[in-house]
Amino acid sequence: MTETAALRGPVRIVGTGLIGTSIGLALARLGVVVELVDGDPDNALMAERIGAGSRLVQLEPQLVVVAVPPDHVGTVIAEQLEQTDAVVTDAASVKGKPLADAKALAEAAGRGGDLTRYVGSHPMAGSERNGPLAGRADLFEGATWAITPHETSDPAAVELVRRLAEACGARTVELSVPDHDLAVARVSHLPQLMSSLAAGTLVDAPTEHLELSGQGVRDVTRIAASDPGMWTQIVAANSPALSGLLEQIRDELDRLLIALSKEKTDDEVTAVLRRGVSGAVRVPGKHGTPHIELVPVLVTIPDRPGQLARLFADAAASGANVEDLRIDHSPGRPVGEVELAVKPASVEQLVDVLTERGWSVHR
Repeated sequence: MTETAALRGPVRIVGTGLIGTSIGLALARLGVVVELVDGDPDNALMAERIGAGSRLVQLEPQLVVVAVPPDHVGTVIAEQLEQTDAVVTDAASVKGKPLADAKALAEAAGRGGDLTRYVGSHPMAGSERNGPLAGRADLFEGATWAITPHETSDPAAVELVRRLAEACGARTVELSVPDHDLAVARVSHLPQLMSSLAAGTLVDAPTEHLELSGQGVRDVTRIAASDPGMWTQIVAANSPALSGLLEQIRDELDRLLIALSKEKTDDEVTAVLRRGVSGAVRVPGKHGTPHIELVPVLVTIPDRPGQLARLFADAAASGANVEDLRIDHSPGRPVGEVELAVKPASVEQLVDVLTERGWSVHR
């Protein structure tokens, strides 16, 4: 069976923000008929103009994807189950609350809470940007897409949602609803709060302090630029799972504060840092592969047009595969620094070629 073989009929996407538009773009490029629906006509029109589908599809959908703000997911799921005979899934980052809300609304409508055609799902991809213009057809390529069937989900509906994820280029993992919500609290929602807390300490910082900013603070605070309104809804919807993790963080902070009040703090601080290292190495590598120890190769790059392209071309000529990269260009400096992360076996060949071609290289 091909990736789109199970997607015989039209797919209706309700909500044309970043995720909904990206799903539409991914499916449309495969020839799937996509209907776009949004409470904001301008969003739907923009998504249509960039090729994510059409607002004028008059056919019964085979599949409905709900990609609306978190507070409205359960309501829209219930509405689509009532209005169509389609399988319904959603892209919300929390699964417990939408499921409970949809079930309550179905029972109130006299359908006895029949949710056999509903299967929750969650594409683990996104950006600090939002809206249809942020959409990308390749947003889900290589990403993980969680599928969260509940106890009455029809197996055929689960398979259709799996085919949706695969058609978008994602790899799927199946989780129970509670397990999913604890998992995303751990790997997504808690990091968002930690980033926001760290960035919040910069609000009243003197300018001369901020002038010392380097890549470390940029890494930690990058996702703090995300939409506060959306994240307020996500955090509220997943409060039970998040509360337990935040209590763990609070306990660790209390121990760290006590340690810092003592004359000798080395042992306690080292224990915290070592535990962080142990956790960091458990984070999977790209495409969900096991964590790989990489070696950073630092290259000083002049602030002139075309230099980055030249560096990439020279790195490619070395035969080394760059697994990851970071760019640090502090304000006021005439040069930047690019960190190329490669496997240990590739370090020497990369350094030799770059040095031969005139780059200032550090290890």
